[in-house]
Amino acid sequence: MLLSQVKAIREQLRPSERKLADYIVEAPRELLDLSMTEVAQRAGVSQPTIARFCHALGFSGFREFKIRLAQAVAADLPTEMPAVYRDVRPDEPVPGVAAKVLDRTIGALVQVRNNLSTDALGAAIDLLAKASRIEFYGAGGSGIAAQDMQHKFFRLGMPSIAYSDPHTFLMSAALLGPGDVVVAISNTGRTRDVVDAAQTALSRGAKVIAITHGTSPLARLASVGLHANVDEDTDIFSPMTSRTSHLAIGDILAVGVALQRGPALAEKLSSAKDIIARRRLDANS
Repeated sequence: MLLSQVKAIREQLRPSERKLADYIVEAPRELLDLSMTEVAQRAGVSQPTIARFCHALGFSGFREFKIRLAQAVAADLPTEMPAVYRDVRPDEPVPGVAAKVLDRTIGALVQVRNNLSTDALGAAIDLLAKASRIEFYGAGGSGIAAQDMQHKFFRLGMPSIAYSDPHTFLMSAALLGPGDVVVAISNTGRTRDVVDAAQTALSRGAKVIAITHGTSPLARLASVGLHANVDEDTDIFSPMTSRTSHLAIGDILAVGVALQRGPALAEKLSSAKDIIARRRLDANS
């Protein structure tokens, strides 16, 4: 295994390269998500040191080393236990779990904020604000995001529904028509049922907004693509950062539609809140 090779040559390395070797052995999964600059900062070494280290191991450069390291880490995962979360070791202490989960989630949201097209957001909000009917499709974890988004639009008084069962949303897509909008949610954009449903909706004259990875088949066929290019390992136990990013995009769409629909919607929301408030227990109860 590569990590064993790193340990074996450690004593033959320069002091700065040993620091790097120790960092790699201690946190190999963390390194996979970092650039050379970031690795240099975290390990306390220079970028030329990283380049020399990679060459000492027989690699052409840092990129090739990361590829081999990723293969080694994947091969070393315990077969009896699925990977619960990226970067988190099986023996991770609680403080480490909290920090790594939160840091990765924050990083994913910042990444989406920096890369999300405002033009695409504007086009999606316009389609949703004018839609006769809105349907949210998602399978598995994306089905949870679909339900959350539908709940937001339901509270805006929009005719909407969410489906997470593939047979159901495939049939529903066939019943749509011009003026209807589908919001299709898939992190990979390669879930066959979601892609097929989107194609069916388009063939009936409906529009499709895809919340997905920008290079995916779903993104290519969508009327409007909202690209959440969150790189998440599909082999982990449960996707987290991608779903959080999708929920945030749903919030943006709901707020945008609410603003576009204006004061009349504000009055409806106020009435709905009053009704909900009556259902709450008194503070002294």
